[in-house]
Amino acid sequence: MHRDAPCHPRDPQDLRRRLDLDRPAASGRSTGSALALGLGVGAAAYLAWMALRTPPRPAGVQPVGHFDISRYLGRWYEVARIDQHFEKGLVRTRAEYSLAPNGRLQVTNRGFDPRHNRWKEARGKAQFVGRPDVGALKVSFFGPFYAGYHVVALDEQYRWAMVIGSSLDYFWILSRSPVLPDGVRQHLLAQASQIGVDLDRILWVMQDGANPTGS
Repeated sequence: MHRDAPCHPRDPQDLRRRLDLDRPAASGRSTGSALALGLGVGAAAYLAWMALRTPPRPAGVQPVGHFDISRYLGRWYEVARIDQHFEKGLVRTRAEYSLAPNGRLQVTNRGFDPRHNRWKEARGKAQFVGRPDVGALKVSFFGPFYAGYHVVALDEQYRWAMVIGSSLDYFWILSRSPVLPDGVRQHLLAQASQIGVDLDRILWVMQDGANPTGS
């Protein structure tokens, strides 16, 4: 029976050469990890900034004061709007505002798509951008990305409201009923014109029991 040959230690210079060859790879891995960490931190910071930022308010737009969110809650019919891609073709559109158990304001938008014979719904959240007695809020239907929501006209009995978003391209007239009370349409259009809204772009929405002329 032969004994195993004794193990001799490696040449010290050979060990040093191997260690030197290993260092760049380790450094590369460290650099990659640091870069990934930096990108992750940067993305998180950007999303946090988006969630905290206040959306722009168009010049000439002044939100109403003495705003009471508890009276604003509930269902609103969207009787007029400037059409946007996310509502294009929809009729019988309406918005519902409610408070979640944690006290946050929830938004549910709903509209009927006659082309495909089905309802479409979007759920989001809203919060005030300043004092809660001023009708200036921001709404989000996608992560931390918010848009402006400025209540610029509001009936004392909360029967109708006019809302402008982050630009004059975003415009809505809301009503507690499918039809605006007499005289309100012209009053709101006159105010919208003074603010700078293009009245020719306003679409009057077909609602149940109402025609699309807004009358």
